[in-house]
Amino acid sequence: MGVIKTSQTFKTKVTPSRMFKALILDSHNLCPKLMFSSIKNMEFIEGNGEVGSIKQMNFTDASPFRYVKHRIDVLDKENFMCKYTLIEGDCLMDKLESITYEVKFEGYGYSGCVCKITCEYNTKENAEIKEEDIEHGKDRAIGMYEVVEAYLMAHPHAYT
Repeated sequence: MGVIKTSQTFKTKVTPSRMFKALILDSHNLCPKLMFSSIKNMEFIEGNGEVGSIKQMNFTDASPFRYVKHRIDVLDKENFMCKYTLIEGDCLMDKLESITYEVKFEGYGYSGCVCKITCEYNTKENAEIKEEDIEHGKDRAIGMYEVVEAYLMAHPHAYT
């Protein structure tokens, strides 16, 4: 098994606390409402959102994938950091064992934050991952963050 590591950052005008609450703690409620054309629903298969919980995201017919399952590995509410692993789903194809994400929201400027995302793609033996597949996944993640940022900017009292 090989490991491919990537990282990216995203600056926003929303505080770390609000981004963390919306994107990590309440994503199962907020994301299907905001991204209804691609996300059908999100539900906890095991647990209630704490470490060890398993969350399943089901996609609409407009998406090339049916579902993904994530396991929450670390949840640091004081430091606005979460680490979770994509453990199952058709997006893993026959090339990946799992994908581990670490997301951290750090203060930036007066009331903004920097979202730092690190991904580890754990490949199956002798599997090769194309750079464009990784870039496509990164673009989708940033797109989700931008949608949530726009919602929080338009609703300044949400997730305070």
